Amino acid sequence: MPVGQVSRLIGGWIDRLGAVWVEGQITQLSRRPGAGVVFLTLRDPSHDISVGVTCYRQVFDSVADVVGEGARVVVHAKPEWYAPRGQLSLRATAIKPVGVGELLARLEQLKKSLAREGLFAAERKKPLPFLPQLIGLVCGRASAAERDVLENARHRWPAVRFEVRNVAVQGVHAVPQVVQAVKELDARDDVDVIVVARGGGSVEDLLPFSDEQLVRAVAACRTPVVSAIGHEPDHPLLDYVADLRASTPTDAAKKVVPDVGEEYERVRQLRDRARRCVAAFVDREERGLAHALARPAIQDPHRMIDGREAEVAALLDRGRRTLRHHLDRAESELTHTHARVVALSPAATLKRGYAVLQRDDGHAVRAPGEVAPGEVLRARVSEGEFSVRVDA
Repeated sequence: MPVGQVSRLIGGWIDRLGAVWVEGQITQLSRRPGAGVVFLTLRDPSHDISVGVTCYRQVFDSVADVVGEGARVVVHAKPEWYAPRGQLSLRATAIKPVGVGELLARLEQLKKSLAREGLFAAERKKPLPFLPQLIGLVCGRASAAERDVLENARHRWPAVRFEVRNVAVQGVHAVPQVVQAVKELDARDDVDVIVVARGGGSVEDLLPFSDEQLVRAVAACRTPVVSAIGHEPDHPLLDYVADLRASTPTDAAKKVVPDVGEEYERVRQLRDRARRCVAAFVDREERGLAHALARPAIQDPHRMIDGREAEVAALLDRGRRTLRHHLDRAESELTHTHARVVALSPAATLKRGYAVLQRDDGHAVRAPGEVAPGEVLRARVSEGEFSVRVDA
């Protein structure tokens, strides 16, 4: 039987197989941008056998945050045989991480769910007081985290006071005890800030600080909460809901309590700066005052008044002369005008013996033909008037 026919027969037998759950380690991963299919290689380290796996992009994206090269996974896939090459592969319809990966996947899903509710929103964060009078501390009994927070805080500000609640920080009792301690401290009006602290540990050890019940209890607090869990790489869900995240318990003490030495130095610098500003202001004003006093108007203020007095006197005299000149010219013009008016006035003519004859309607008689015999006229002379009768 030819090899090609054997390959086709093998392919037909494999096509009749159902889907299986396959466990292995991802050794190669190919996610091309824009491609709808993801290619990966699944290896069995105990037998040094590898098989190619293909899946749709949305299948892999559901676990992409916690799965990468080197991760152990379980895939639900159907075997496929590529006859031209005689190559076996798997087409996956589901991928699940194994061990810690599975735990991280659940935490990632919880994180996304809480984020959609807005529990991690920046606008919900409350500011910490500058100098808390009483700090609530939730930590393990006689733990290194408790010692780091207390010693570093009191070293920075010796007068700071703590209200410590010792609880279990891992195990089945950790979540209810931490939640109860946080609620008790939040109910007190004299507690200014709450610090939840724990040292480093594995993912399983820090799991209580990613519990949904604890996260919601911290989100409901009216008192600012500081998360100081593990070390810098550790990021339990408490870090996202807390009002401030500290990388370590020691870092929490530095962020919650100001350093008295640093504050004293800052006050001293501000005092020196204020003193320099006041001194510079006084010096500037003194120079301005000295410059103003050196001006002639300040040294001899009467000189300007005397000069203005002479100017005013000259302008007043000039105004008088101008007004007198205008009055004289107006008087002369008035005299000339009066003489012309008198010369042209009918009254002057009447004074020389002339008379004006007027009819009853007031019209002056200019020609003999305008009157008739026997008509009575009025004669106006210089000193009055009288009536005359026309004879002919």
